[in-house]
Amino acid sequence: MDYIKEKAPPVREERLRACNAYGGSCGNLVEKSKKGCLNGIKRKFSQTQGCQLNLSLAIINTIRDAVVIVHGPVGCGGASLAQAGVNKGFQKLRDSNARGLIWVNTNMGENEVVQGGESRLRDAILHAEKEFRPSAIIIVNSCVPAIIGDDIDGVVEQAQKEVKAKIVPVHCEGFKTKIMASAYDAVYHGILRNLIPHEKIIQDEKTELEALQEKYRASRTVNVLNVSSMSRIDEYELVRLLKAIDLELNILPCYAHPDDFQKATEAALNVSICATHDDYFVEHLKEKYGIPFILRTIPIGVQYTNRWILDIAKFFGAEEAAQRFIDQEVKQLEEAIAPFRDIFKGKRVLIGGGEIRVVANAELLHYLGFEIIGLRAYHYDQFADEMLGEQDIIKQIPFNVATGQPFEQANLNHNLKPDLYVGHVNTNVWAAKQGIPVIPLFHQSQLFLGYTGIYEFARRLARILRNPSFNRNFKDNVHLPYFEEWYEKDAFSYIDESELQA
Repeated sequence: MDYIKEKAPPVREERLRACNAYGGSCGNLVEKSKKGCLNGIKRKFSQTQGCQLNLSLAIINTIRDAVVIVHGPVGCGGASLAQAGVNKGFQKLRDSNARGLIWVNTNMGENEVVQGGESRLRDAILHAEKEFRPSAIIIVNSCVPAIIGDDIDGVVEQAQKEVKAKIVPVHCEGFKTKIMASAYDAVYHGILRNLIPHEKIIQDEKTELEALQEKYRASRTVNVLNVSSMSRIDEYELVRLLKAIDLELNILPCYAHPDDFQKATEAALNVSICATHDDYFVEHLKEKYGIPFILRTIPIGVQYTNRWILDIAKFFGAEEAAQRFIDQEVKQLEEAIAPFRDIFKGKRVLIGGGEIRVVANAELLHYLGFEIIGLRAYHYDQFADEMLGEQDIIKQIPFNVATGQPFEQANLNHNLKPDLYVGHVNTNVWAAKQGIPVIPLFHQSQLFLGYTGIYEFARRLARILRNPSFNRNFKDNVHLPYFEEWYEKDAFSYIDESELQA
């Protein structure tokens, strides 16, 4: 089905049969995933749940020269207050003239819930155009207007006739899905419908030489699809890796200008660093414009960085040059991390985060000398099957699929007793309160990707493990809100698989 014809994409429970609740071994998880036996798993108790609106804003708030309109009560999108400084700083790393994050809230109240909020949305669009003159106005639809039936697309259709900015509606109502990653599809859906050209752009007349040069440039260009959790230095590392095999890069969608999306159809290949993030976008570009894509892995750790480069090199017939580059990089890396190996040897680590990242980090940490004792992911779908299934060293360890659910994390921390927890910043606090040293799985100011990222990550790990006293003291001064009886139970005792068929 061509979803782009619809106003909103299907959620991932429907499109990918994704799973957000599971507890068991890694090997059993892959087996059930391949059989299609994960989608119906439920919880008898749930503590916290992610919202796809906030995850949509993680991408949308990065886009330069755009005004974001959050259509809903004033609390929706409030997390943008914490992102404003980060977004401005990292936008300016791409464009010194960037204005940073600008957003408007339609501030729906009781009257609008009864009478509708369409007039408020229209006023917000006209205000954004008059006050800021942006290249794009991106509308984020929250739960309230979706429930009462505000016709967002109808308002946009009328308002577009009165404003110069391109208006991009994004339908990312939180109540529609338990799989936060549906947000990526919602954002890409809005971009594909409104910022990607539906017909080939007519270029200014060029000389024959200029036309040939442009054609050659496009034949050596890849769209590298970044994520909002990447740093600018991560991007520099990816540019370095692909420049080594004589390729050019367009980096989308995060921190791009709305006009940059017009270049998305002028590349030879789409390259993802995370299939969970990008499959919806690249599948459409292949179907509509015939642009092939690579979704296989993420350039974290030696094994997967090697594979990421070689997959791209194979497409361009540059395997030999790529292999020479890889051999040189790995040799230098081995020499650089040798001083850290004694610190890491035998240390037990629990990893939490997005499904692709946690599996890649398991390979990375094993390479550094750690023992992997458990994995946690926000959701699980088919895109992790190959990576997870090929790592024999972790087939028997527990894998917890959970969006949030800190009570399950606390139980695993208590009973597995890791020497280190690697996870998202907002989940690391639970491990820190239990006295476990923590390190972020990603950070927008630090390097994690590629070979240089491996060294930088190892260097930070060594510093943390040499002196874990902060977390030990932290444990003695805080308390988690769980009874001791909970730690005696199976961490997955509230996950109900009774409705599944074998």
